[in-house]
Amino acid sequence: MRVVIATGVPGVGKTTVTSKAVEMLKEKGYKVKVANFGDYMLKVAKERGWVQHRDEMRKLNLSQQRELQALAAKAIIEEAKAELGDEGVLIVDTHAAINTPTGVWPGLPKHVIENLNPAIIFVIEASPEEIVERQRGDKGRVRSDYSDVDFLKRFMELARNAAIASAVLVGAAVNVIYNRQGAVEEAAAKFVEAVEKI
Repeated sequence: MRVVIATGVPGVGKTTVTSKAVEMLKEKGYKVKVANFGDYMLKVAKERGWVQHRDEMRKLNLSQQRELQALAAKAIIEEAKAELGDEGVLIVDTHAAINTPTGVWPGLPKHVIENLNPAIIFVIEASPEEIVERQRGDKGRVRSDYSDVDFLKRFMELARNAAIASAVLVGAAVNVIYNRQGAVEEAAAKFVEAVEKI
């Protein structure tokens, strides 16, 4: 099973690029599973009464975050192995860094990245101005803490560095893909090209 991770700051278009890449991979005959890391964490957090919606998870304390991350990573790999076997592509949709009230936390710390053991960590990027504009159009999410252009410039650098640090732990490649406005297919094609070379 080929395992890759797609990361990017909220509003960058990561899920859009990933969805297009999945479509392209399936057209080429690959079995593909996408696991949204936040969905797995949210399910456990709701079951425990810690949150009502996804964007509240960034505000949980560190021990709760660690517990949710560990449970999510384990569940993702177990489900993917059962569904894909040795064949196919698992794409984990998540964040390399998370802005919280206590500071920036790693989205892929040692206990998570070692369980997932990806071949590639993709970092989807766009200009901070484009990201803010995309966030304004997404009424389904609460992202006010990611809506300042200057903050996004600094945070994107932190997120890229976090992806590199996580990659070092498992010997993964880091692949930065720029998601220009109106060029999702181009970004997705670069994603697919890298996956096929694993």
